[in-house]
Amino acid sequence: MDIAYWIVAGLLALFYLYAGTLKLTLSRDQLRPMMAWVDRVPLPALRTLGAVEVLGAAGLLLPPLTGIAPALAPAAAIGLVLLQFGAITVHLTGGDRRIALNAALTVTAAVTVAVWLAAGR
Repeated sequence: MDIAYWIVAGLLALFYLYAGTLKLTLSRDQLRPMMAWVDRVPLPALRTLGAVEVLGAAGLLLPPLTGIAPALAPAAAIGLVLLQFGAITVHLTGGDRRIALNAALTVTAAVTVAVWLAAGR
């Protein structure tokens, strides 16, 4: 189960590190082709979202790697599930029905929690 956790959590962390870094560093104009919803969110909220995604990625990996507060790893995954519920809401309220990626990220984060718990941690 440890291997399964590292595979799922590692892939999830890579995605959120990438997406969060984009939201932290790119302008609204640069993000628009990738994320049509950026115009509906204030820039400080967009930057905060990026920071939360980067912190979530770190939370999936650093606690188990360091052995310091390893229970934060499933908490980070649960936080990412909640983040995606919010993302799905933003998409749907804006009339955007393209939520497949958000649904997949929700399921992946939930699987990360399940694998963590199945490992008996």
